[in-house]
Amino acid sequence: MTETQKILVQKSFEKVLPIADTAAALFYGRLFEIDPSLRHMFKGDLNEQGKKLMMTLKIAVGGLDRLDELVPQIEKLGRNHAGYGVKDEHYNTVASALLWTLEKGLGEDFTDEVKDAWVTVYTIIADTMKNAAKEAELEEAAAI
Repeated sequence: MTETQKILVQKSFEKVLPIADTAAALFYGRLFEIDPSLRHMFKGDLNEQGKKLMMTLKIAVGGLDRLDELVPQIEKLGRNHAGYGVKDEHYNTVASALLWTLEKGLGEDFTDEVKDAWVTVYTIIADTMKNAAKEAELEEAAAI
């Protein structure tokens, strides 16, 4: 991730924050449209889940300046998500829904450069989460 990509993600996310509830609703609508089988993973109120999603994104995007503090939080998130039944392939579905949501929310401001920056940042986050989930799985297997 370059400094320019980090700044593009942070500045574009600032534009999403005022429409956070709408963005979250768009995201989950698109996520379940792409893969309806994921709906069963969300047992609670989707509005609450949307608030959690936007808070997590805010923390992650804000934390890009402090990766040493952010990475342990992202790793914990990955371990937690594995416990919810999230599989590696689900991260691609989430990426598609997130990029679609950003495109809808940012309109003309969702340039190719902004998209590429989000893809880079999301890939880093998703890979960190997946690796932490795999490590936890290996630790569990070794403990048996």
